[in-house]
Amino acid sequence: MVDWITTINNFVNGIVWGPPFMILLAGTGLYLTIRLGFFQFTHLRHAWHHSFGKFFRREMDTGDGSISPFEAVSSAMAATIGVGNIAGVATAIALGGPGAIFWMWIIALVGMATKMAEATLGVKYRQVNADGSVSGGVFWYIEKGLGPRWKWLAVLYALFAGIAAFGIGNMVQSNTLSQAMNTAFGVPTWVSGIVALIAVGAVTLGGITRIAKTASKVVPLMALIYIAGSLVILFLHFEAIPAALKMIVVHAFEPAPAAGGFAGATVAEAIRYGVARGIFSNEAGLGSASIIHAQARNKPFVQGFWGVWEVFIDTLVVCTMTALVILTTGAFETGDNGADLTATAFSTGLPGPGGYVVLISIVFFAYTTMLAWNFYGEKSWEYLFGERVVLPYRLLFLGFLMVGAVGGLELIWAVADTFNGLMAAPNLIALVLLAGVMAREKKDYFLGLGKPMRPGDL
Repeated sequence: MVDWITTINNFVNGIVWGPPFMILLAGTGLYLTIRLGFFQFTHLRHAWHHSFGKFFRREMDTGDGSISPFEAVSSAMAATIGVGNIAGVATAIALGGPGAIFWMWIIALVGMATKMAEATLGVKYRQVNADGSVSGGVFWYIEKGLGPRWKWLAVLYALFAGIAAFGIGNMVQSNTLSQAMNTAFGVPTWVSGIVALIAVGAVTLGGITRIAKTASKVVPLMALIYIAGSLVILFLHFEAIPAALKMIVVHAFEPAPAAGGFAGATVAEAIRYGVARGIFSNEAGLGSASIIHAQARNKPFVQGFWGVWEVFIDTLVVCTMTALVILTTGAFETGDNGADLTATAFSTGLPGPGGYVVLISIVFFAYTTMLAWNFYGEKSWEYLFGERVVLPYRLLFLGFLMVGAVGGLELIWAVADTFNGLMAAPNLIALVLLAGVMAREKKDYFLGLGKPMRPGDL
């Protein structure tokens, strides 16, 4: 039975993460970038001023919604800044060579437009319920933005997202967390599972408000710890940074030769693993973050600014930190892979505390990812089966969390990766068809500010 599932999954995975699908993901981001007049480059300062800038100025946003814009982006980043930033980047380098990081950057640059569209459309087409609560996300902007005849596509997305939540957002995370604690301190996996179950349940059973408040406090702290640890190592290996950057650029277009335990990589492998791990990390194109962005008390296009910075921080900052630590310390030549490679790099670059930086980050990253994906899955199931399914879903999510903590998950990792890819297809179709709506949102926004449009703004 397992062999049969593995065979089918490998076949489907080869399609959803194959070259045509990669082109569709990157092409959608490029198309949106063009339709929005390269907004993420030409208006980056403006996006900061009206997103994080407003937060630091303590300016309040008003309107329908359950949480603040900052709480929304913190909750979305709880899912995106996760194990992918630690294990995903390392896997990209181990299998695709240093050049894979260049393609992660490229997919992030166009992904900023994709995530901006997801956040904007999530707010624009959200459903305000009778009790004042909000429901939104890909399924709602497909149904309300494209019309009832597209509801089948919305149902398909909700189905894929609802299943993916139990894999990549649940069992994979709890397993990673429990294995890390077992390796570092010998903590039995079932003990870590129970602790994680209690910690996740205490937050998720309280709904989006409690998830958002927790994320807005934990996510900035965990990101700062990881970035600070990375910067210390890079400061100690400052002279190796130029060579590391050169390797990234050169081997994006030339094969990376074997070195030590590193087997080498072709340009095709650099592109494949760079794009795949980049999407895995920032989730631009999957549409999942739109479910939480839809909860924000904000105007549609303005909420999209937070989406731009979500990808920027996740990939261009955090993932780049991981990559440079791995390359400057020479750890990529050890032949290690995944989280082990990142742990080796941090331990080499900062003997003693370096390993603990990775351990603490894995624990926090996995924890916050489970919080966010619980909500993604909950809203997907709610769309399919109605509000009555919410509490049973939350309890079921906790049960699967415990299973993941104590079980071996090689197959679950593979299946989760496949469903992540399947999620993207309905969302990408919707984004392409709603690109005109995004262009009008941009036009209306600038007209509302009383500012003239720039050439190419439409």
